[in-house]
Amino acid sequence: MRVSTLLRCLVGVSGLFAESLRFEGGVMVISVKPRRRRTRCAQCERVCPGYDRLPPRRWRHLGIGRLRIELEYAPRRVSCKSCSGVHVEAVAWAAHASNFTYDFEELVAYLAQVTDKTRVTELMGIAWSTVGSIVQRVVDRKIDPDLLEDLRFIGVDEFGYKKRHNYLTLVVDHDGKRVVWTEKGHDSATLKAFFDELGPERCAKIECVTMDLSAAFIKAVEDRVPQARIVFDRFHVQRLASDALDEVRREQLRDLRGTPEGRDLFRSRFALLKNPWNLTTSESGRLSNVQRANAPLYRAYLLKETLAKALEYQQPLRAERALHEWLAWAARSRLKPFVRAARTVRKHFDGILAYVSERMTNAFLEGMNNRIRMIAHRAYGFHDHVALSAMIFLCCSGIVLDPPLP
Repeated sequence: MRVSTLLRCLVGVSGLFAESLRFEGGVMVISVKPRRRRTRCAQCERVCPGYDRLPPRRWRHLGIGRLRIELEYAPRRVSCKSCSGVHVEAVAWAAHASNFTYDFEELVAYLAQVTDKTRVTELMGIAWSTVGSIVQRVVDRKIDPDLLEDLRFIGVDEFGYKKRHNYLTLVVDHDGKRVVWTEKGHDSATLKAFFDELGPERCAKIECVTMDLSAAFIKAVEDRVPQARIVFDRFHVQRLASDALDEVRREQLRDLRGTPEGRDLFRSRFALLKNPWNLTTSESGRLSNVQRANAPLYRAYLLKETLAKALEYQQPLRAERALHEWLAWAARSRLKPFVRAARTVRKHFDGILAYVSERMTNAFLEGMNNRIRMIAHRAYGFHDHVALSAMIFLCCSGIVLDPPLP
């Protein structure tokens, strides 16, 4: 086997000739050159005439054990008519403006998917900011170019970062189970920017949008995709009743403060909010005490459970009838928190009823939010939304990496 062939196998990169090697202070420097003769622009990949060479530069490659490997080549400059200027030529082993080979960047991105940036910097011997730059380049190369194509069922939610003072709007594809779009902000204009990016033809294909009860998101969907059916997340609908129940409990606590009934009521919060089939023996006893000693609070508990039961129906007509009965009961319940909750349910009645026929929720999106929260937590936060969005796409948009691991 020739030495050049051995070096090319050692590097493991196609599209180059390995000419020679030397050692410089524990670093193996391999001199390489592109296999193709015609030069191409690094920005547009078009064939362009080259006219001179830059000084030799190096790209860090994957090492062998503790041995660091660098590729060395003197790139040519090209005159590109498409890019209107002089640019450096494209090389087969690295991206434009990168000091690392594709294999090295793929391994860094793979590690960033499974662990925090601090560990990546320690394992690969690169700076913290370099990890973010590599992640951004890998996402740009690996992201599915058809990510926004054929969207039919989407979910919309917001994600707070930097101590919840800043927000990202997230859009997921329920069919593909992946994040397809992110942007800073959580108002109507932010979501409208997503639909503007889709364009009229792709917007016309959207059939259903799941979301919470955000007025800003509702307005954006009604303005840009009026044909799409809005489905309000069941958890947020039931949370209206749970929050109203908790408010009634606090009002009763204030009235009964310092009495034995008040002390018993103080320990009843979780018994009132939990599902009946999840109650322990002691919690069932506390619920029985509430039923016996506090009629308004037990009425609030029944209202909470009745709303949940109404959303359990499989037939839309039965669910619609049950929701109308619940609205009438809540309106005359003489419990102000439930009167307010009933107004909200009545205002969004069609979107709430749509859950019964579509059986779609934001559960996947809420789970994705938890995953993103974990990504942000292990990074100890992000300074800007660009770095956070890159990590979201790397970990949550279906990018599959194949690092050159042993």
